[in-house]
Amino acid sequence: MYNFPIGVIINSFRTDIPTAVKKAAEVGAQGIQVYATSGEMAPENLVGAKRKEFLDLVKSNGLVISALCGDLGGGGFSFKERNPEKIEKSKRILDLAKELETNVVTTHIGVVPGDKNHDRYKVMQEACHELAEYADSIDAHFAIETGPETSAVLKEFLDSLGSTGVGVNLDPANLVMVTGDDPVKAVYNLQKYIVHTHAKDGKQIFYKDPEIIYGMKQEVIVTEDSFLEVPLGEGSVPFKEYLEALTDIGYKGFLTIEREVGDKPEVDIRAAVEFLKNIIK
Repeated sequence: MYNFPIGVIINSFRTDIPTAVKKAAEVGAQGIQVYATSGEMAPENLVGAKRKEFLDLVKSNGLVISALCGDLGGGGFSFKERNPEKIEKSKRILDLAKELETNVVTTHIGVVPGDKNHDRYKVMQEACHELAEYADSIDAHFAIETGPETSAVLKEFLDSLGSTGVGVNLDPANLVMVTGDDPVKAVYNLQKYIVHTHAKDGKQIFYKDPEIIYGMKQEVIVTEDSFLEVPLGEGSVPFKEYLEALTDIGYKGFLTIEREVGDKPEVDIRAAVEFLKNIIK
């Protein structure tokens, strides 16, 4: 099995950025991912010498930046009237990523409809065409996070773009929690496009329309959560088989730990690093 580098989304520590960077090094990670959509890390705020200062902070802790998170929310690129502003902001985040010595920005684009004749399909396609062209022009990637649709639907959508400028950030937990899709099969379906991955685990309690989960539709009757995020190894992601599949396709990028829930994120992240290292051994 390939000796994958392990990363951490430092926002998962739920503390200030300098402290979070140090914690990432302390738990044994080799890289970090950080949100760059708002606040001090947004491209309009991290300007001038601040960019070099952040990169120096990362390097001084023996780390690299695996990717930036550029998820702008609000249904991704599903609404034509909102897309020009979102596309422009996404390009600036990608410019920032390159300056911080990474070429990946992960994002959610919305829920890709299974029906290619759906009005939203073309809207998302047009936005992603523009993003892909820009990414190609600077040798970088926007990486769509898996989950809102099956890997087969996402692959067909990506194939229609004719580029890897828009690629995949494979999150195996989102697949099992939302669509009930098989992460191992997803690796093979999406192998051409995978440029980054998230290491997260979860389980589906019951199926709920992804368009409800991702805010595209209102729930008629409000029900409880349909899925549960859990520490690595406690959910439905078959990590050994999943990592073997990533090895098989020749993926050599990061496994970046994301922990969005739980009262003790640092404890969970430290355990996740050890869990992954033990499988890789």
